[in-house]
Amino acid sequence: MEVVLKNVTKRFGKVVAVDNLDLRVEDKEFMVLLGPSGCGKTTALRIIAGLETPDTGDVYIGDKRVNDLPPKERNVAMVFQSYAIYPYMSVFDNIAFPLKIAKLPKTEIEKKVRSAAELLRIEKLLDRKPRELSGGQRQRVALGRAIVRNPDIFLMDEPLSNLDAKLRVHMRAELKKLHETVKATTIYVTHDQLEAMSMGDRIAIMDAGILQQVDTPSKIYDCPANLFVGGFIGSPAMNMIEGSLTKKNGDVVIDFGSFIFEPSAEISDIVEKAQVSELILGVRPENVKILKKEIKNAVKARVDIIEPIGRELQIHLVVGEACIIAITTPQDLTVGEDVWLLFDEQKVHLFDKKTQNAIL
Repeated sequence: MEVVLKNVTKRFGKVVAVDNLDLRVEDKEFMVLLGPSGCGKTTALRIIAGLETPDTGDVYIGDKRVNDLPPKERNVAMVFQSYAIYPYMSVFDNIAFPLKIAKLPKTEIEKKVRSAAELLRIEKLLDRKPRELSGGQRQRVALGRAIVRNPDIFLMDEPLSNLDAKLRVHMRAELKKLHETVKATTIYVTHDQLEAMSMGDRIAIMDAGILQQVDTPSKIYDCPANLFVGGFIGSPAMNMIEGSLTKKNGDVVIDFGSFIFEPSAEISDIVEKAQVSELILGVRPENVKILKKEIKNAVKARVDIIEPIGRELQIHLVVGEACIIAITTPQDLTVGEDVWLLFDEQKVHLFDKKTQNAIL
């Protein structure tokens, strides 16, 4: 079932939680709403669910405008960040609750509940009460209650936030498998970029109530629309260095203070056409090469910190007053050593400092 938000705005007093949001979620798509705390992603989810009413704009589920429909008539199932399960009911009865309300036969209820419990690895907990469960187990009960309803749309608000790291990895895979099996449209809210990148068919990134970019995980990583997206996606974060456009011997160069970057003719043309003077260069740590000797466009740096991270090293380097992080395979480096850095020109990003929009 397709979900469409058109020019949706929601205010809480003077705070604009969602600002003129246009978003289309395709039928059977797994869409992730991603952003920092307070960016409006949960409010957008609650508007789709019918738990909040937009001040302006329209919400469509399928071809029906649902602004005035109560939550129970939207055929959506929502899993909250808090558990929202009944403390006096057993796990079985909590999961079965929506099925009992729908007056399904007992044999069908039994089958659906046990199937969901097996998927979520809580089949041995069905007779327990919520007070006897860990936080992670309670969240899985809430997930189970949503799964058994077979809704047109799953709405999930950080459902894995209370699980331990190992179980989160398992549940990410299980939720994707569930989505592929049930083929229901899923809208999933998280602040965790790893969850977003690994789970989403597409990701909608929000900041301060405003939609920043909607695209596939790979496109968002490789082609961020603006400085916020470039800096928010990626761990370690993209290196950002401020510079000014200038000329050297008639050629376009970018002056970063402690070094001069001489872009290729192709990049120079793009920068000149953009008509900007103040730039921010962005380069991801894996696209910074560490060299032992100087070559053209290499930047002199000093090794500051060396962090082994399994098969790779995370190197913190000082360039003038800037700190640059590089990810590299193990090599002979020592703290305090002078090296040269080469940025992969095919992978660098340039942002207009004034508008913060990407120009490359």
